[in-house]
Amino acid sequence: MTRTSMLHALLAIASVTGAATAAPSGMDIGAVLADPARPEADRVRDADRKPAELIAFAGVKKGSTIAELAPGGGYFTRILTGAVGAKGHVYAMVGRPSPVLAEYATTHPNLTMVVIQPGEVKVPAPVDVVWTTLNYHDFKNNKVGETDGATLTNAAAFKALKPGGVYFIVDHEAAPGAGTTVTSTLHRIESAAVRKEVEAAGFRLEAQSTLLAHADDDHSLKVQETGIRGKTDQFVLRFRKPK
Repeated sequence: MTRTSMLHALLAIASVTGAATAAPSGMDIGAVLADPARPEADRVRDADRKPAELIAFAGVKKGSTIAELAPGGGYFTRILTGAVGAKGHVYAMVGRPSPVLAEYATTHPNLTMVVIQPGEVKVPAPVDVVWTTLNYHDFKNNKVGETDGATLTNAAAFKALKPGGVYFIVDHEAAPGAGTTVTSTLHRIESAAVRKEVEAAGFRLEAQSTLLAHADDDHSLKVQETGIRGKTDQFVLRFRKPK
């Protein structure tokens, strides 16, 4: 990505409501995305997932420490480890050991895979960012006794963050009024419900973005359906732990 294209990417954040976002300090995000260690399958998803813009919006910098919750196949894990550089660190929180991430970690010492139980965030010291993409609705589906995993995760994220740290959440938007009722069917959740729950854990919503909005999505389809997969209407929320 050239300087010009990066500038265009950052200008796209003009759709953000809330605090302005500066370019990541000292970071060559183009070089990160061009890393040959990234699989081709990741690269073809970049146009839809807009990683450069999300990295900037979340405030990730070189040297940042990040707890990534439920990294899946590692799409953002690979980007985040490159973005924070050798002086930063990414802790990938997984429900079971991931051979893919374990192999990647052998050549990227700034990545540590951490096996956790639902609702946990385990880090050796407070981090700058807790990051999760397209997972919050699944946290709702995990029950720990009488409490859902999302409630526990929010509390654990608050504890894991430094004062002033960022809790960054992206997920599939549900129809207005749906709340948390379609998390296990359509795999969506209403952003208003997420905001209410996260703020109840002590965070404040600092900004939200329409970077991943898709007006053609009427919120009626399961997110894995052919034709909508990768094109869902998604909300992007940046919460801040008070200092």
